[in-house]
Amino acid sequence: LDYCHNHSNEDSQLLKELIEHTYLIEDVPQMISGSHVGNFLQSLIKISKTKKVLEIGMFTGYSALKMAEVLPDDGVVHTCELMTRHIKTASSFFNRSLHKDKITIFEGEANSTLEQLKINSYDFIFIDADKQNYCEYYKKSIKLLRPGGIIVLDNMLWSGGVINPQDIDSKAL
Repeated sequence: LDYCHNHSNEDSQLLKELIEHTYLIEDVPQMISGSHVGNFLQSLIKISKTKKVLEIGMFTGYSALKMAEVLPDDGVVHTCELMTRHIKTASSFFNRSLHKDKITIFEGEANSTLEQLKINSYDFIFIDADKQNYCEYYKKSIKLLRPGGIIVLDNMLWSGGVINPQDIDSKAL
């Protein structure tokens, strides 16, 4: 972790403020993707020349904003979020960003939203939502992803809990 921290790109000031705000107001702030994951997502987006991103599970908006930062001017992030309070937090930070016009939030159940999106239309999909629906999100994402696109699923190792799953989330992953 020290190596990654010392050799990774630093977050923008706005992203740093978003992290600080999340840790101040959220009950489980560790749900934020964080700079290591964010930098990895940015790298994948850049090398794949992604223009259209779908994010399933936005939380307070860190990863959506991080991905939007490296998209070309005509790039978009479509992000799904169920909780209104998270949408309010994310929107307040998106509105302060130069990249705000690249981000569209779909409020509500992600499974319903995914059924309304165009097949083969996304270059990159990041799944980081409720773990019990990961399998359904993945199945629907495969249809939404263009040929040659990339899907990233967060939390797949789940701190080792998937090796001998005891809880419902570990079993789902």
